[in-house]
Amino acid sequence: MDKVKARPALFRALGANEPPTHVQVEGREYALVIVFKHDSWAATARYSCGSHEIVCKFNRQQSILGIPMRWLGHALARREAKALATLDSVIGIPRGCGPVTVEGTVWNNVVAHDYIEGHPLAGNEKVTAEFFPQLLQMLKTVHQHDIAYVDLHKRENILVDEARQPWLIDFQVCYSHCHKHQSKSQLQSSILQQLQSIDLYHLTKHVLRHRPEQVKSLGLSEYQSPPGWIRSHRKFAVPLRSLRRTLLAKLNVRARDGMATSEVFPEDAVRREKQAA
Repeated sequence: MDKVKARPALFRALGANEPPTHVQVEGREYALVIVFKHDSWAATARYSCGSHEIVCKFNRQQSILGIPMRWLGHALARREAKALATLDSVIGIPRGCGPVTVEGTVWNNVVAHDYIEGHPLAGNEKVTAEFFPQLLQMLKTVHQHDIAYVDLHKRENILVDEARQPWLIDFQVCYSHCHKHQSKSQLQSSILQQLQSIDLYHLTKHVLRHRPEQVKSLGLSEYQSPPGWIRSHRKFAVPLRSLRRTLLAKLNVRARDGMATSEVFPEDAVRREKQAA
């Protein structure tokens, strides 16, 4: 493997800083246990207070070539906190926690939720027959709350707990219309429906990989072909992803193949899959 170095501050959500060693949430003080990942979008870490553990996501604060980005971190945290509050009663969605305070100051770029013991869905994992029916019902409930998950193409966002039950984590980039007293415009309704359709397409891909015999019984057959938005998105998303990997490789942050597994500090999901291989 090529010799790589740690990410420069520009490609870290908190720049040269790390997540704080202690945070205060809901009147309790939590100590840092482990940092799951620290990439351009956010630093995600696990904290404990006695037997209770939470996950804190510190969204982007580092400026980009002098351009302030604190507004983005605040917006992403607010979006995820709102989604977690809306879905508070949904089985399989972690309970959102209150504001996160560090040394007496509320950090508005942070969102916290209960820690769920488990592991990200692995590429070759054999799940139970109940796993995807439960995940589909969970996703349908999310949709009934006028939310599109958006990020379901990432297996690491699907958590398998110790009882082998599914959980959905990371609502950072979800799309929602949760204003109870405000009606959706035709454009908002169309966008929401399209993104929810894409959620079902990505779920179908996971089912095809892990339990292909269930696609028909779950009523997902119609979602085996990518929606038009996906095809359009790929035209610019794939080249951008390749460009990003090439840039990180040129900066010696990743090896020549540009894959996350070669980073000095790959995210938790990548580390687990690498160790299992």
